[in-house]
Amino acid sequence: MSLLTKLRCITIDVTGTLLAYKGELGDYYCMAAKSVGLPCPDYKRVHEGFKLAYTEMARKHPCFGFAEKIPNIVWWKKCVRDSFVRAGYDYDEETLEKIFRRIYGTFGSAAPYTVFPDSQPFLRWLRGQGVIVGVVSDAEYRYRDVILPALGLHKGSEWDFGVFSGLEGVEKPDPRIYQIALERAGNIAPEEALHIGDSMRKDYIPAKSVGMHALLLDRFKIPEAETWRKSGAIVLPDLVAVQDWLSSEHLNC
Repeated sequence: MSLLTKLRCITIDVTGTLLAYKGELGDYYCMAAKSVGLPCPDYKRVHEGFKLAYTEMARKHPCFGFAEKIPNIVWWKKCVRDSFVRAGYDYDEETLEKIFRRIYGTFGSAAPYTVFPDSQPFLRWLRGQGVIVGVVSDAEYRYRDVILPALGLHKGSEWDFGVFSGLEGVEKPDPRIYQIALERAGNIAPEEALHIGDSMRKDYIPAKSVGMHALLLDRFKIPEAETWRKSGAIVLPDLVAVQDWLSSEHLNC
């Protein structure tokens, strides 16, 4: 008997699992600056500046400012401003506003993302098998309302429910985000659920800690994947392999 016959719900991570960024963040920041007549900022400096700014914003105002009720656009404007400042670009308010509007609009659309070709078929296959499908992501409301639908991943045809940190006030690797997913699926027992993701710390460990099955995707053949395997995790290269694995009869995860 395959594991699929024992599962009522499968949850799945979004970025790195169902979709990926096109190009690099610096490309979009550069295009935004050029769109208002400025020279292209130094990519590496902006990229490093963003990583520092985002980490600091997530630490001070987690879940995109959920607890403090910070408007999404305000949270991101502060993050973008700090990204440029840390990179050595302290634009005046009018210039920054123009650059920010371009960046915010771009990342609120399908433009910077690409869906892996196996994502939609896999999600539809699961739902066709009668499995409840949930997406679990450290993301804000635009993933649910704009980005996923624009990429062809619709609630009702590819997934049944979503748990997004910016809407819940809980983010990975907090196990509570997986408990919320189980509740949203209809109070599914954890042993009847599987989570699929691409991070040992954010996906595999917390999902297992609440009693769910879990496996990891290694789409980009990263060095850490061998450590994951040695720790006992099921690690597969893509969702085609996951579908085959779920349908086989020698499963344990």
